Amino acid sequence: MKKILLLMAVFSFNAMATPVNINKADAKTISDSLTNIGIKKAEAIVKYRTEKGAFKTVEDLTNVAGIGEKTIEKNKKDILLQ
Repeated sequence: MKKILLLMAVFSFNAMATPVNINKADAKTISDSLTNIGIKKAEAIVKYRTEKGAFKTVEDLTNVAGIGEKTIEKNKKDILLQ
């Protein structure tokens, strides 16, 4: 029973993810909001954005080291650009 409750808690956390604007949010907010994006990847997103400018499409995230199409697909509904 405890395992079932734990699984329900994990899945409900992911279902309640907060959309995040990757062109404005800080690394902690990005990391907290997106699945499979830890603080290091989130910092890489912020660094890339600072050096190259705002992301124009969600797919532009593949230009950030360590972020592939699968990660984008998992998070697409929670990524905002404006």
